[in-house]
Amino acid sequence: MGALPPLSLYVHFPWCVRKCPYCDFNSHMLRDALPEARYIEALLADLRTEMAHVQGRSVHSVFLGGGTPSLFSPSAMARLLEGCRSLLPLMPDAEVTLEANPGTIERGQFADYRSAGITRVSLGAQSFSDTQLKQLGRIHAADDTRRAAEELHAAGLSNFNLDLMYGLPRQSEEQALADIDAALALAPAHVSHYQLTLEPGTLFAAQVPEGLPDADTGADLQRACQERLAAHGFVQYEVSAYARPGARCRHNLNYWEFGDYLGIGAGAHGKCSSADAEAGLAIVRTARWREPRRYLAGVEHVDAGPRGAVPLRAIAEEHGVSAAQRPFEYLMNALRLREGFSSAQFEQRTGLPAQALLASWEPLEQRGLLMRAEGHWRATARGFDLLNDVLAAFVPDG
Repeated sequence: MGALPPLSLYVHFPWCVRKCPYCDFNSHMLRDALPEARYIEALLADLRTEMAHVQGRSVHSVFLGGGTPSLFSPSAMARLLEGCRSLLPLMPDAEVTLEANPGTIERGQFADYRSAGITRVSLGAQSFSDTQLKQLGRIHAADDTRRAAEELHAAGLSNFNLDLMYGLPRQSEEQALADIDAALALAPAHVSHYQLTLEPGTLFAAQVPEGLPDADTGADLQRACQERLAAHGFVQYEVSAYARPGARCRHNLNYWEFGDYLGIGAGAHGKCSSADAEAGLAIVRTARWREPRRYLAGVEHVDAGPRGAVPLRAIAEEHGVSAAQRPFEYLMNALRLREGFSSAQFEQRTGLPAQALLASWEPLEQRGLLMRAEGHWRATARGFDLLNDVLAAFVPDG
């Protein structure tokens, strides 16, 4: 049994000013005063229960996601990160990402977030068309994103990502490329570019907006935007991620490489591995209660006890990942990467021999969707475009 996977920390902030009609993340409209101090202390209490999963590893990235984490003040983030450093072996150069909505940032705060310990920001631009932003239910305008980017550069946070959608209602190729050009003008280090999709349980799934592109049109928009990004030095390293050299998101790479991550906060998910000389590698997934009040009650009513006691009432779900499930779970992440993965990484992260992939891999290889060379496995260009169909072949029986 080799070394355990790298370890990250994900922290979920579940509140938003307003729920976007396309969003299926765990977000809740903020109807009362934000329980800022109470929630930060609950997060740290939750983190104390996760110490057994660290197992001597350093934490190389922290992602503050949501919801809208930027509803929380820089002083609250400073308290959280100070508490994390007191509990975790956080690497000195750890990447600490804050998701921010341009509509919830007051000009001048990014310098304070940087002082609090934030090293990277992911800004939810989505579009630079005010008409599209309104239809998407966003609370910001395009100029808010421009001002936020200006402030990020002024604060020394030039390593920032812009989230950008395509395939919007009645969006032409010219309009999609105009969004790309507007984003590039702000000099981000990273762009997340993804198609608007109708997720079950969202308002858009129940009331489908008119003018959404068909599959062929969506593919054409994607290719045109990819070419524009590539022409400006942005390399696509994952299905929806494009980065300048040296600016890949370390935290998300850890997900895609089937690394481990602690998950704290309402609705947060975690994945942790442990090794046993006799039993081999064990992988456990956890999920916290999604509803903020239930999560807070679960954390706060745990008997203080010795450090490391597990607040079972804060955990909504916990289950092991069986050997039969691991190839699919691994590939669902690793095949999203353009460069694929190595046999050694698959074996180290799953505890299985690489040969376990062959029965399903070889037929797809013969169809030109997957390939192998010198211990390296990846999707072909065609397979990358048909990734959902490729992954379906690896879904375990039952």
